Amino acid sequence: MTYCVGLFLDEGMVLLSDTRTNAGVDNISTFAKQHLFQREGDRAIVAMTAGNLAVSQAVINLIQEGVLHPDTGQVETIFSVHSMFAAAALTGAAVRQVYRTYGPTMQEQGVPFDVSILLGGQLAGRTMRLFQVYAAGNFINATPDTPFLQVGEHKYGKPILDRAVTPETPLSDGVKLALISMDSTLRSNLTVGLPLDLTVYRKDSLELATWRITEDDAYFRELRCGWSDALRAAYKAMPSPPYLPWRSTEGP
Repeated sequence: MTYCVGLFLDEGMVLLSDTRTNAGVDNISTFAKQHLFQREGDRAIVAMTAGNLAVSQAVINLIQEGVLHPDTGQVETIFSVHSMFAAAALTGAAVRQVYRTYGPTMQEQGVPFDVSILLGGQLAGRTMRLFQVYAAGNFINATPDTPFLQVGEHKYGKPILDRAVTPETPLSDGVKLALISMDSTLRSNLTVGLPLDLTVYRKDSLELATWRITEDDAYFRELRCGWSDALRAAYKAMPSPPYLPWRSTEGP
């Protein structure tokens, strides 16, 4: 399992993924789930994958090598599409092609065809977009009403985002919130693990800023400890419940 989150903000996007892949408690590996596609002055695109690793890698390879467009008969790649919508459609077509190739055999062996992808970025002169592509090859896009998307083990990291993320959230705060969301997931699910891959995209810049965050990252350690301390202080500051037949001698 994995956890990937993308924040779609007025200033740009924050994209964060873990790197843990496991096939049991004694078979844990590290694989990057974040894939960057850049061409200077032309496009800056990030794909983050969750689900079956072999399926995910096949899809990522296909969008780079090319998928036949059903209408034009031309081969399209992530570097030839003319918009982010077309990039999402290309990714969906790649998912369906991988399913046609491997899906029936996987079903025979009782292996689910499990893949989901966050795809975000911008092409020169076009609109910044963030999409979530499903295992059927269909997709949705982030909007001002839904300014973040998640794939993988998302339930532990969702509450903080629901409460705090809006389109007006600054990129710096977006990075903090994404990391706190990831920390909540790391603490509650052992199938998600360090190191983390972080990419920040500033709208209209066509440049991706990337970091690999490990156990030794001083800022992430400080953030994890600070958030835990803040949560403990917050719950202790809440009034005592009026529902008990006795009153606590501790707290307000």
